[in-house]
Amino acid sequence: MATFGTLSDRLTETFRNLRKKGQLTPADVDGTVREIRRALLDADVALAVVKDFTAKVRERALGDEVNRALNPAQQVVQIVNEELIAILGGQQRRLQFAKNPPTVIMLAGLQGSGKTTFAGKLAKMLEKDGHTPLLVAADLQRPNAVNQLQVVAQQAGAAIYAPEPGNGTGDPVRVARDGVEIARRQQHDIVIIDTAGRLGVDAEMMKQASDIRKATDPDEVLFVIDAMSGQDAVNTAKAFQEGVDFTGVVLSKLDGDSKGGAALSVASITGRPIIFASTGEGLDDLEAFHPDRMARRILDLGDILTLIEQAQQAFDEEEAMKMAEKLATENFTLEDFLEQMQQLKKMGSMKKMLGMLPGMGQMKQQLEDFDEKEIDRTEAIIRSMTLGERRNPKILNGSRRLRIARGSGMTVTEVNALVNRFEQAAKMMKTVARGGTPNIPGMGPIPGSRPGASAKRGKQVKSKGSRSGNPAKRAQENAGIAAQAPAAPTGSGFGLGGSGAKGAPSEADLAELQKLLGKG
Repeated sequence: MATFGTLSDRLTETFRNLRKKGQLTPADVDGTVREIRRALLDADVALAVVKDFTAKVRERALGDEVNRALNPAQQVVQIVNEELIAILGGQQRRLQFAKNPPTVIMLAGLQGSGKTTFAGKLAKMLEKDGHTPLLVAADLQRPNAVNQLQVVAQQAGAAIYAPEPGNGTGDPVRVARDGVEIARRQQHDIVIIDTAGRLGVDAEMMKQASDIRKATDPDEVLFVIDAMSGQDAVNTAKAFQEGVDFTGVVLSKLDGDSKGGAALSVASITGRPIIFASTGEGLDDLEAFHPDRMARRILDLGDILTLIEQAQQAFDEEEAMKMAEKLATENFTLEDFLEQMQQLKKMGSMKKMLGMLPGMGQMKQQLEDFDEKEIDRTEAIIRSMTLGERRNPKILNGSRRLRIARGSGMTVTEVNALVNRFEQAAKMMKTVARGGTPNIPGMGPIPGSRPGASAKRGKQVKSKGSRSGNPAKRAQENAGIAAQAPAAPTGSGFGLGGSGAKGAPSEADLAELQKLLGKG
């Protein structure tokens, strides 16, 4: 999440210095609060929000809850996390649907804030949940706004009501009112009204938006704001709240390279909850906004819950059961491997998913170097194989591999590397399917798995010790055995036991994942 990159780095560095101290003094707390204040101001968070936030953090950090904590530094991080959740809105707020359909959702915001694109994203998200939305093109001011909404509606597979060509002609209030009536007749349960914006707040725009609200009596008025708008976001939000009023906020362009102050200011200043966050240009790049998860991302604590939800949406449960059976019976083939990679692609960007893991903010360069196109190259190689070759890679002799390389536009070396990676992945998956612990280079053992294995290994190591009755000779032989023993893994298995950031995959973990998905 590029938007909070700078803020996250500053806060992470502040807490890293704080964790080095066993006991916190008032001077330590003041220094930490001062760094937090600077980080927030640099991120364009509104001054009033910064003052209120740092005052609460300082008061709680100097209180008994920190003084009595076993780990005071960790307790301060928890306090900052809780206060961040508070200024982001506290609890998640979902869309409010009308008791008698259709539910009318009106969009408002400045021109260029992303209203039209969000309309398509919202329509697609609602359709996945079984709704039948109707998009209404009531932005008749901006050039080609109606055409853009038509294109977006087609991409989202949603119905649209656009009786006017726009480009400065037509009555937007009448279009919005008629759109609601059309939805009622055609039994659309949701109406999404895209209204006009301006490059700046003006009386004419506010009056038009206010008239549309009076004519349609919407159940939700969503204020779409660009997360990259900085300090001006607060003034814009206040103006819309006074002129139109809104029930919820949508943050757009959260994937942009900005400071993100708008997200930390709008909810606190207006008292209106953030309901959605747009995290990319694709129509699927829309998330329900969770204040607690966003706070964890800002503090580089990871967002595992969102990652799990995305996986549940992308992976078919029935297919997963069939795959588990194949793994257990050792029938896992390159054809299955291809299917798994295609399901993985449905989850979206690998970089985005890896970025949700705890501590990944400290491995930005490794994430940037991660080549997602290797999945496409791997797919090309497998698709160049015959069905028999996919199901039985053992028949891949030299001539077959040369043909596959030519067919996929790759080299024989890359084909060989893929086959080797597949064999490694198959072994790992079979081990997991049998309840074992996969041996992944760069990753430590996973605590809690195969409890008997560690004891067995301990007995084996003990039996290899010297049994000589001569103490000097026994010590010398034991030293030789220790020198030949393999070194303990230095990586972190799911963030456990690593020497790097707590909860963060090591560089070796990323390298191994890169090998499994593409070239090493």
